[in-house]
Amino acid sequence: VIVRSQDQDGLVAKGEAQKGRMGPPTIALSLNPEGAYSVGISLGHRDTDVVLLNFVGQVKYQTTIANPNPTQASNQSQLVATVKEALAALPDSDSSRLTGIGLAIPEDVHELALGPQGQAERNEALGSEIEAAVGLEVYVHNDISAAAAGESMFGAAKSLDDYLFFYLGARLHHRLVMNHQIFQSPNQASNPTGLLELEERIQAQGFSSDDLWDRSATWPDFGPSRAEWIADCIQEVTQSVTQASQFLPVNTVIVSSYAPSEICEEIASGLAKQVEGIEALPGGLSASPKAIGAASLPFSSKFTVS
Repeated sequence: VIVRSQDQDGLVAKGEAQKGRMGPPTIALSLNPEGAYSVGISLGHRDTDVVLLNFVGQVKYQTTIANPNPTQASNQSQLVATVKEALAALPDSDSSRLTGIGLAIPEDVHELALGPQGQAERNEALGSEIEAAVGLEVYVHNDISAAAAGESMFGAAKSLDDYLFFYLGARLHHRLVMNHQIFQSPNQASNPTGLLELEERIQAQGFSSDDLWDRSATWPDFGPSRAEWIADCIQEVTQSVTQASQFLPVNTVIVSSYAPSEICEEIASGLAKQVEGIEALPGGLSASPKAIGAASLPFSSKFTVS
């Protein structure tokens, strides 16, 4: 009865009948990619990412808009226009399948300090403003937890129940995921070993750091700064895993970032060499894991059992 209802709603797709077994032919079922869509927004300290996902996590629209300088006016109108542009990427026949908008907002005090005063309050109000402007329900969540949720639904952690999640952004963050539940302590602190620290090292050696913040760029040779920074990241992640292992079994680690995939691969490989028995995997979401994670929020709310 449940499957028939989902089929009628267009959420699942039937494969060909498989014969040759005992009993009647079996029919494979899978999620219908066009069964539902959602928009994800990630607010960073420099840029804001907007994506449109289908039901299986394929990105159908993606763009990045620059945040205004602290002395400039808000870019709310540009953000709303961009969200409407993402919604317009759907054919009219699929517009009824939009499930909502996910908004990933930073809560780390160090990263909030990079923006203008009152940024936290501004972010909190943004969800209601977007909801009123486009007429879709907005789901607001912490940005790092949203990225972890995205990895669980669409990325490298899709088959995992428990893992330790690390996100490498302006700073280094982590979350514990147990039985698909993401845990975040109110006093959880980020680590300064992030892209901002790498930027400082690169600039100190006379290199340009512009490519660090370009989602589509391949990093050039940053000299010894890069290798030293990777080593420090591995050390910090290893220390966190070791500390967590004193209280609960940690078997799998996911390292995610919007930095080039080889960065996460290097950190994951280095961690696996440092800690015996750990499976360390790079994240499976490219370009903007936090925005994709934000887009997973409406799906989680409407189609999963908590």
